[in-house]
Amino acid sequence: MQVWRSLAEIPDLGPAVVTLGNFDGVHRGHQAVLGAMVEDARARGHVALAMTFDPHPKAVHDPAHTPELITGLDDRLERLAATGLDGVLVVRYTLDFARQTPEEFVRDYLVSGMRATSVVVGRDTKFGRGNAGDVETMRGLGAELGFEVEIIDDACALSESGRRWSSTWVRELLDEGDLPAATEVLGREHRLRGTVIHGDALGREIGFPTANLDHTAGMIPRHGVYAAWLTVLDARGNANAGRLADVRLPAAVSLGMNYTVGGTDLRIEAYVIDATGLDLYDAEVALDLVEWRRPMLDFGSLEALIAALGEDVDWSRERLGLRD
Repeated sequence: MQVWRSLAEIPDLGPAVVTLGNFDGVHRGHQAVLGAMVEDARARGHVALAMTFDPHPKAVHDPAHTPELITGLDDRLERLAATGLDGVLVVRYTLDFARQTPEEFVRDYLVSGMRATSVVVGRDTKFGRGNAGDVETMRGLGAELGFEVEIIDDACALSESGRRWSSTWVRELLDEGDLPAATEVLGREHRLRGTVIHGDALGREIGFPTANLDHTAGMIPRHGVYAAWLTVLDARGNANAGRLADVRLPAAVSLGMNYTVGGTDLRIEAYVIDATGLDLYDAEVALDLVEWRRPMLDFGSLEALIAALGEDVDWSRERLGLRD
């Protein structure tokens, strides 16, 4: 999948089926709609393109209430690629961009820039200055400028329970710590990204050396202990980490404040199970969270904390299928 950051970068790929959205999380509703769109484009002999925005529009219009994004842009693009799209235009969302009239936006971006012959939108789509454009506006512009408009069928985005797949639903589940349900809605495990940094070395001293993450992307879920998979995404010059690139390593993850030793800052610490001498410093890694075990607790002593960590590791080993 090609990724473009401006209209000038888009090559002449011929006529296109185009859609647009934030696609936060690229959950199963997004996947269903985009998959159907890709099939339609293939049947027409056209390319399938999407437009997405960075930052989220609400972060520009209402920065005091910026939504916490489920996925960072890199993961969003990776998951959009998995739907079969041929290309994605990442629009830098600014107030200047938002000032375009609906007609200017459609003409310059969808028609001239992306060569849309068909535009796929949801029934509640709004676009252009002051969100003045809606589905009827798009239909009128389609008739004027020569493209079809396809309205997404809500049934395409409904779960087996009848609830609509949505980013809001995912956020609710992550806040609750219900990772299996979040995995079901997302179609894969929830991912955190970060760079491995030096911590206070307490874990090494008590027999549980951890990779401490400087969190860069992925919504922080309910604090507590998780079973997870750690993957090195970019070794960034660390040869030891490079040898483990793309290998899923089983881990027990502590996410929150370490109350037992007086911690007051959010920490994300991953203990890679059954690994010795692991050096991941400076590498970019992902944590794919599988299941929540318990909240962060004050155990009153290091001895009690060590015992609890041993139980957490045993539990995580079982949840990750490392025991019969």
